[in-house]
Amino acid sequence: MKLSVCLATYNEEATIGRCLAAVKGIADEIIVVDGSSTDNTVEIAKKNSAKVIVADNHPIFHINKQKAMDGAKGEWILQLDADEVVSPALASEIKEVIAMTNDYVTKYEEGLPSKKLFLKHQKLIDKRDGRVGEEEGPYVAFYLPRLNYFLGKFLKYGGVYPDGAIRLVKKGKAHLPAKSVHEVMQVEGRVGWLQNDLYHYDSPTFKRYIERNSRYINLIVDEMRQGKIKKNLITSVDFILIKPLSWFFLTQIRHKGILDGYQGVIFSLFSALRFPRAYLRYLRSS
Repeated sequence: MKLSVCLATYNEEATIGRCLAAVKGIADEIIVVDGSSTDNTVEIAKKNSAKVIVADNHPIFHINKQKAMDGAKGEWILQLDADEVVSPALASEIKEVIAMTNDYVTKYEEGLPSKKLFLKHQKLIDKRDGRVGEEEGPYVAFYLPRLNYFLGKFLKYGGVYPDGAIRLVKKGKAHLPAKSVHEVMQVEGRVGWLQNDLYHYDSPTFKRYIERNSRYINLIVDEMRQGKIKKNLITSVDFILIKPLSWFFLTQIRHKGILDGYQGVIFSLFSALRFPRAYLRYLRSS
């Protein structure tokens, strides 16, 4: 068995069908760990030939993602979220890459058209989360560039693209620690990139964006508690004024978010507002 597609879901009836339909042609098996959905997610997944495992819905959703990966039998695992869609070009690329020898993969990586952009983005990830994977040896995992859909438009600026996420991994060579919402895969081996885009329909409506953003902020608050962030005037000014203003102008000016139109402005604004919103919830929670 060559490729297993793995997902963790909870109340994803609006998106799961589209996601699974896009990978039917390349998946040898589809495994869905569902967090006890109350809608038709499970039924839709089964209609799309998925093996469904019902589990608890954990606040750290990586727990169920890892359960799905643990149950996979394929040599390679494509881990997806229900609101992601593999583009036809990406599907073809995945089939080609997992059939290559490591020597061919190395040559393929050297010739990626967007290699400079991808490596620049990867340096930012490594700076934030620490080095992912190893510099030498066989390729065992790949970042996929994601196009994020926000209020009717795929965003290309503001530091949003390529929004690399490790999604394609060799069985047994990568795992999720399942400790933080921010974490990336821990990889035992070399990490590369694929060229073609993964469509991410994260926020097709503003209501959905606000709901997801609020849950994300709650997880940030939990991390603030664990880190015992200080509650004083200096910290308040930093989170309420300095951090959001710096983030907004960084994404709008330096990363040219303004070129994405009003969608880019709104995305930058609410992304910046996560700092004061999380800090104020943190103050109220204790």
